[in-house]
Amino acid sequence: MKATRVSHSAGTVLFSLLMAAPAFAHHPTGGEMPTSFEHGLLSGLGHPILGLDHLAAIVGVGILAALIGAGPKTVFAFVLAMLAGVAIHLASFDLPYGELLVALSTAVIGILIATRLSLGTIPTALLFAAAGIVHGYALGESIIGAEPTPLYAYLAGLAVVQSAIALAAYYLTVTVRDRSVELAPKAIMAAGAVIALVGAYFTAGATGFVA
Repeated sequence: MKATRVSHSAGTVLFSLLMAAPAFAHHPTGGEMPTSFEHGLLSGLGHPILGLDHLAAIVGVGILAALIGAGPKTVFAFVLAMLAGVAIHLASFDLPYGELLVALSTAVIGILIATRLSLGTIPTALLFAAAGIVHGYALGESIIGAEPTPLYAYLAGLAVVQSAIALAAYYLTVTVRDRSVELAPKAIMAAGAVIALVGAYFTAGATGFVA
């Protein structure tokens, strides 16, 4: 009965999120260039949350970090790589198929969670680094051309919100795993399936299969 409720809840959440996805602006200020510290900070804090693919990946990073048992340090590998990805975009380096790579990385993270496939600490850190770079590259699009003050505020906002979300997912996963040995595998599998399906949905969109 518990497993059924978990699966039903996960499916309901996934359906609601996917139906709401086209309405997300992917940016809290409607894509306007930040012109002040407050504006830049708000943009950085809100941008990853309004982008469903980014949000799913961040949550997945926290869950996967808990599953491999390497501690929160792998979360920070993702965040640092994300900032590097923004810097790569600001330096005018071209990363082809950026949106597709963002979607695929989200799907891969979800699949690893759902299947409980353990890559080990170093391969997982490398995966997080690669995912962080492509996600950061995509997130850097909205800040190109900004003045230094809103730019730095934007980067600070990105780092803070992504660290907070991933660490919350990390500690929630650890808590569920430790307190409910019977329910935890089903809940983690359901969460991984949701993340993988979000990644698959955006992959389809990036390849033109979904308008």
